[in-house]
Amino acid sequence: METKPSKIKDSLSFIVLFLLSIAFLAPIFIVLMNSFKGKFYISDTPFLFPNSTTFSGLENYVGGIAKTDFMSAFGMSVFITVCSVAVIVLFTSMTAWYITRVKSKFTSMLYYVFVFSMIVPFQMVMFTMSKVANIIHLDNPIGLILIYLGFGSGLSVFLFSGFVKSIPIEIEEAVMMDGCNPVQAFFSIVLPILKPTAMTVAILNVMWVWNDYLLPDLIIGTEYKTIPIAIQYLKGGYGSIDMGAMMAMLVLAIVPIVIFYLSCQKYIIEGVVAGAVKG
Repeated sequence: METKPSKIKDSLSFIVLFLLSIAFLAPIFIVLMNSFKGKFYISDTPFLFPNSTTFSGLENYVGGIAKTDFMSAFGMSVFITVCSVAVIVLFTSMTAWYITRVKSKFTSMLYYVFVFSMIVPFQMVMFTMSKVANIIHLDNPIGLILIYLGFGSGLSVFLFSGFVKSIPIEIEEAVMMDGCNPVQAFFSIVLPILKPTAMTVAILNVMWVWNDYLLPDLIIGTEYKTIPIAIQYLKGGYGSIDMGAMMAMLVLAIVPIVIFYLSCQKYIIEGVVAGAVKG
């Protein structure tokens, strides 16, 4: 039977989590609400529901799509996100498997290099990185994908390595005794077992790449606009901003990633816990 102190603790935990949920969801709700107001009313009544005077229907959405060339930016964001996440999952899983199974000073050092890269602030390397990217002609969507692979490899290798340690090596040895080479063993046995962590790595990187503004702005600029860059260019001269169109485009940018996250959220905790297993 649950004791009184335990009930009080559970009630307090519920209240705190409920308040935190409101705090996190409120900005999204405010953006959604203001996306249906006329741009001249958003600054005056940002926290009020649209009424007969302030309601603008779908005008902000239609205007925002036209001003930002939203569909082109959407396609570019999808291309960069899908390709970046695909190469991150593939190459970091292979790297993690190699440095976990091959015990040497080199692989040990390599592992700690990946872990160390997680704590290096992006601001420390962004200027030199953008300069080098320009020199070696990586200032294009394909080059941006390779740069995302570099920045996303630290956490991904860390998660994959933890999970690989929990896989009995005897499974791989048995497959190799049947005639498979290491590459065949990885793709036929190891990669399917890595599915929970692979899903987690994919979800975390999709949310990062899709919403990222700084890297695309530094590397590809306005020539290949992603959604965050397209929205940024709703600013006019002398600091003027079409707030209605911006709110509408923010909603359209949020919706795909929210749907993706809600449909895949069950894999996140499962994969993180699996990746935290120590061998």
